[in-house]
Amino acid sequence: MRTYSYNVNGAQYDVTIESIQGQIAKLNVNGVAFDVEMLGAPIAEGDLPAAEAAVTAAAPAAAAAASAAPAPAAAAPAKGEAGAGTPVKAPLPGVVTKVLVANGQSVKKGDTVVVLEAMKMENNITAESDGTVSGVCCAVGDSVMEGTTLVTIA
Repeated sequence: MRTYSYNVNGAQYDVTIESIQGQIAKLNVNGVAFDVEMLGAPIAEGDLPAAEAAVTAAAPAAAAAASAAPAPAAAAPAKGEAGAGTPVKAPLPGVVTKVLVANGQSVKKGDTVVVLEAMKMENNITAESDGTVSGVCCAVGDSVMEGTTLVTIA
């Protein structure tokens, strides 16, 4: 069992690799269990790098490694990097069920930008200010933790 800490877009993730059997790794990310199918050649737990105190990772790499969520729907806006501006962050952990904005779209304060399902309830995540969407950092099906940047508004 190995534990790693990652900072992704300012949010900390503590990832514990419980076991690896063939292509399936059993992970625990901030207290949430995931079964992750690894692509490529299978690895054994002994092949893992030594745990480090903190690792800074880019959002796409960390999301691919730690997320067991299904692939985003084809009609959903493309998941990208955070843009310049004010981040709209997830107020609680959950699963993104709708992304209602795209890069370059104008929004008004109070407009719903993302719908997040948590505890069997849909939560409308709204723009905190008027502006233009400068980055969409999530996609439908993504599991997000509290504090994860969903959208940036400039």
